[in-house]
Amino acid sequence: MSLRIYNTLTGKVEEFVPLNPPKVLIYTCGVTVYDDSHVGHGRSLIVFDTFRRFLEHLGYQVRFVRNFTDVDDKIINRSKEECTDFMTIANRYIASYYRDMEAIRVRPADVEPRVTEHIQEIIEVIQKLIEKGFAYESEGDVYFSVRAFKDYGKLSKRSPEEMEAGARVEPSEKKRDPLDFALWKSAKAGEPSWDSPWGKGRPGWHTECVAMIFKHLGQTIDIHGGGLDLVFPHHENEIAQAEAITGRPFARYWMHNGLVTVGGQKMSKSLGNYVTLREIYTRYHPDVLRLLVLLTHYRSPLDFSWEKMEETQRAYERLRTAIEDYEVLKKLPKAPSEEGTHPLYDRVKEIEEAFFQALSDDFNTPEALSHVYTLVSELGKIKNRTYSEGKISEAELSAYEFASKSLLNLMKKIFGLLEDLYPECEVKRVVERELEPGSVLDTRLVDLLVEVRTLARKEKQFKIADLIRDRLKELGIELEDTPAGTRWKRK
Repeated sequence: MSLRIYNTLTGKVEEFVPLNPPKVLIYTCGVTVYDDSHVGHGRSLIVFDTFRRFLEHLGYQVRFVRNFTDVDDKIINRSKEECTDFMTIANRYIASYYRDMEAIRVRPADVEPRVTEHIQEIIEVIQKLIEKGFAYESEGDVYFSVRAFKDYGKLSKRSPEEMEAGARVEPSEKKRDPLDFALWKSAKAGEPSWDSPWGKGRPGWHTECVAMIFKHLGQTIDIHGGGLDLVFPHHENEIAQAEAITGRPFARYWMHNGLVTVGGQKMSKSLGNYVTLREIYTRYHPDVLRLLVLLTHYRSPLDFSWEKMEETQRAYERLRTAIEDYEVLKKLPKAPSEEGTHPLYDRVKEIEEAFFQALSDDFNTPEALSHVYTLVSELGKIKNRTYSEGKISEAELSAYEFASKSLLNLMKKIFGLLEDLYPECEVKRVVERELEPGSVLDTRLVDLLVEVRTLARKEKQFKIADLIRDRLKELGIELEDTPAGTRWKRK
């Protein structure tokens, strides 16, 4: 089963062939650390974290690098607003980033370089570009000459004549051409700066990733990833600089995830329509956000809403309940077993094959999940029948256990979901959410109310039991009375 992915550079879905298998070199652009991360950041991080897990499952030895932009106009402006230094701002939001990533189960990269730790490497890249005639110094600034690089525009499919100066590049009389972009910015009063052959200054945005990739991965990598909004100008400018120096392809495959939108508009801090990751995981289990992301193909736009979060919450509960139901079923009285192998074993193998086939076809996570929910439905049929009969055969119980463990393995290993469930499917709700106005109930409080209701029913205080059930339902908590006791889930 070969892996095929969409390559933004060629505009085609291609077979993935690494440069030096089984090694795979991946770089994705990280965050600019001037504020808390939002759902737009989270989507890209979850997509590439999951893709990395899948590559590792296929047997590849992945070296994954993701950077921090820790000096930038926005960071400097934030430091001025707070009357502090830029590094205080950067360090604060790097710490915030790590808390968020741990919460949503995005694994750290193998290397997480910071711009300020790579100033010398950035200067060396700029020097090489000047030596080769692709860059020029102008009054302490250094610019890349876009028209000197004949392939400029090949990633974004634009010609220089169709382009305007890119984002984060201000018009300047120092430029020879309006399309040229800054590699080095001369120092301004009150801003951080470093010594360079052109005087004190700091790097332009587009050079940092080239320098860090050269240092940590080499001149040609297998996959360069990021959000769709980075195709132009950022990734286009990276290609121009790297290939102007080496004359070799910078990245063999370019993967870009679609944007997160709100009402059709890109989620961004500048528009003020963003939702932070912290807002998400203090209201929902972190798996719900991961599932929301994976239910949409990575290249398609994802329009965020709280209604979709509620829908995804219900879809997540179906996954979790299908696995947890094994604990209920194994407590039922045993019925005689039928002869022969239970058909669920073959269905699991079919579903697993279809699951991996979908992921191998341009990382089609929504299709893969559709097969997962087919398995959930198969398990649901067994549960509903055995609940109604009040007993289950050993053969059927073993088949259910096999299927639920397969489901759990797929979710944990590939998708990073249900990691707080142990392999034996015991219920371990280890993520506790803070109680805030309008937030969901703390799981410990729900467990306590269910316990009180169970006691009330034993004492035949049915009015109290019904009151608890009804109030929990109003709060979005649904109770299920099973032969092994009462369980709850969010509606």
